[in-house]
Amino acid sequence: MSRAWGVPAAIVALSAIPLVAGTLRLVQLVGGPELIPADARFDSSPLPLVAHIVGAIVYLVVGAFQFVPGFRRRRPRWHRAAGRVLVVAGLFVALSALWMTLLYPRMDGTGDVLYLERLLFGSAMAASLLLGLAAIRRRDIARHRAWMMRAYALALGAGTQAFTVGFGEALFGTGVLSHDLSMGAAWALNLAVAEWLIRRPTTRPRLALAGSRP
Repeated sequence: MSRAWGVPAAIVALSAIPLVAGTLRLVQLVGGPELIPADARFDSSPLPLVAHIVGAIVYLVVGAFQFVPGFRRRRPRWHRAAGRVLVVAGLFVALSALWMTLLYPRMDGTGDVLYLERLLFGSAMAASLLLGLAAIRRRDIARHRAWMMRAYALALGAGTQAFTVGFGEALFGTGVLSHDLSMGAAWALNLAVAEWLIRRPTTRPRLALAGSRP
């Protein structure tokens, strides 16, 4: 595997836990075996959860290929078509997350901090997608790329949370506040990495020609 394909492979690996959990939840919702613990919060209104899971699967898996520059250059039509699909799937993820935060009962062991974090980062993801779409309509590729990277980083939060929550519990215990802050740390960490990637220099310094003046 080339270095370019290592990025989507790492992204899919990071999102494996939420993708597998979401798939098992879908199987359960359509009447399949109960492979993960049932959650009564979804019984009366499962549609937002289904939209969230399906949107996340499409967004995370298809979106990973957008991080391969050579693949984008060789298949520009695919890139544009996939981008349209990803905006829709990403908005499904963000808006369904906001809906579930506002209208589903809160999960046991979570508090006000996580409630506010979900509203903040869900809104930020939706806004990033819309700003990225507006940028590409203006042919502003740099801003389009930046906003789409931020949106994708926020969507990857569920994968990173598997690590930040584990470290948070090991260091600070299993309290509600510790759990909420550990969940928020995942979104913040992903955004920090995205900002570093957006702002890092992409051009290599030119080598001075032999005999040229300094």
